[in-house]
Amino acid sequence: MLVRDAMSTVVLTIGPAHTLRQSARLMSARHVGAAVVLDEDSSGLGILTERDILNSLAHGQNPDTETAGSHTTTDVVFAAPTWTLEEAAAAMAHGGFRHLIVLDGSGPLGIVSVRDIIRCWVPARQQVPA
Repeated sequence: MLVRDAMSTVVLTIGPAHTLRQSARLMSARHVGAAVVLDEDSSGLGILTERDILNSLAHGQNPDTETAGSHTTTDVVFAAPTWTLEEAAAAMAHGGFRHLIVLDGSGPLGIVSVRDIIRCWVPARQQVPA
């Protein structure tokens, strides 16, 4: 199975000036764990994840003044829609992250997460042992 078969096509794009609270609200409303941060003044895309927001809060930072740009990961590993799920999982395991932005020639096509991969590998109808 390929990344394009598992990825979410709901791509939340935010700017670096969004506060962490605004980002969290948008992520929550769309039921996503990551947002693509598009900074037109820099060289491309970054990613803000729920873990980035959690780490900021754990350090006592104010989510109403901290910006997405200050907590964005910019050294992002991107996936191609034609990668296998094994390739995506290997990239995540190697890099220690849970989301990959999926790119095609024109920009973000989707996001694939560990959860998306697990859903493909373990069918929903399969019983979970008690």
